[in-house]
Amino acid sequence: MLIAWTTVSSRTEADLIAQAAVKQGHAACVQIDGPITSIYRWEERVETAEEYRLTFKFLPEQATALEQLVHTLHSYETPEWIVVPANHVSEKYLSWARTPPNSSPF
Repeated sequence: MLIAWTTVSSRTEADLIAQAAVKQGHAACVQIDGPITSIYRWEERVETAEEYRLTFKFLPEQATALEQLVHTLHSYETPEWIVVPANHVSEKYLSWARTPPNSSPF
């Protein structure tokens, strides 16, 4: 399993991306945190912005499609997209994540 993060400027955009990722079967789960405060360098200036963080949990075979979806729906010119492997995932959770979207008990 992989975990990825991005941040967006509004709750509406966060909801849109999260819903699309799960509905299209590109992520098993997306969590939205925020608002958070981000301080970053952009075009030679230090900026401060209120953002929402999305955390995606997905399988390696979903990685390309998920990244394309996020970049398509994202409003930023250079969106954050960081992916890391999960070192350990319980078998029960991994089994749930592997369940095809239409057969999920939810």
